[in-house]
Amino acid sequence: MTAGISTATFFGRLYNEDALPLIAEWGAGCAEVFLTSFSEYSRAFGRLLAERKGELAVHSVHVLNTQFEPQLYSDHPRVKEDAFSWLARAMEAARELGASHYTFHGLARLKRTFREDIPRTAAKTKEIAEFCARYGVTLAYENVEWAFCNRPEVFRALKREYPALRGVLDIKQARISGYDWREYLKAMEGSLSHVHVSDLASDGSLCLPGRGTFDFDELFSRLRDAGFEGPVILENYGNDYGSFGEVKAACEFLAEKAEKYSADRKISQKAAKKI
Repeated sequence: MTAGISTATFFGRLYNEDALPLIAEWGAGCAEVFLTSFSEYSRAFGRLLAERKGELAVHSVHVLNTQFEPQLYSDHPRVKEDAFSWLARAMEAARELGASHYTFHGLARLKRTFREDIPRTAAKTKEIAEFCARYGVTLAYENVEWAFCNRPEVFRALKREYPALRGVLDIKQARISGYDWREYLKAMEGSLSHVHVSDLASDGSLCLPGRGTFDFDELFSRLRDAGFEGPVILENYGNDYGSFGEVKAACEFLAEKAEKYSADRKISQKAAKKI
């Protein structure tokens, strides 16, 4: 396992092109780039970020969901065509960055007329994922309270219809949804791309990892036992901390956990081979 930082953590405080060099300077294991506006969905912007990131590995990209993701599911030809044109731009940026995954929200549960049609959504998701694959990017559905995959059983149902589906476990969103993060982990086990983490202060407010009450030892232990070897990515909001140095310390906290539990797995694997 590796520890990384999402540039979403700097939203409103640093632009992506300034956040990536800082994450690289801190020696983080990887980053997720939160592409936040239409002007950032382009090959040229991806190339700029690639130049600014140095040797930092970019595991995934994320976009501002409601700008075009729900429209990818539209049956209206013109709406769908426009949405896919923006998806293509975002994937061009991802390819320039060398990002292998796309953190995806998909449909938004914003209207009373919303219908949870699993077979249709799975078929459309497969189409979208295959489009992203042309750019060398794997789509991974994230659990989000207000989006389609808002409950563990939704991911399970989509996975039954579309077995190649990958998932992103977001601890914060699990809490907001009112479901135990462990249930999402069970649903995504064997299909997990990466994990988004934050912490919860004693007063119920969000805070940086290591500063609150969340049991990160249990999280890393369960991830290890599930065979997960990917990135655990810090994703907070810009008002969850004071100085950037606090973000650096939080990433170092996660890196220590990742190293410890990855080492535990290696020791267990060596012991198993001797038996």
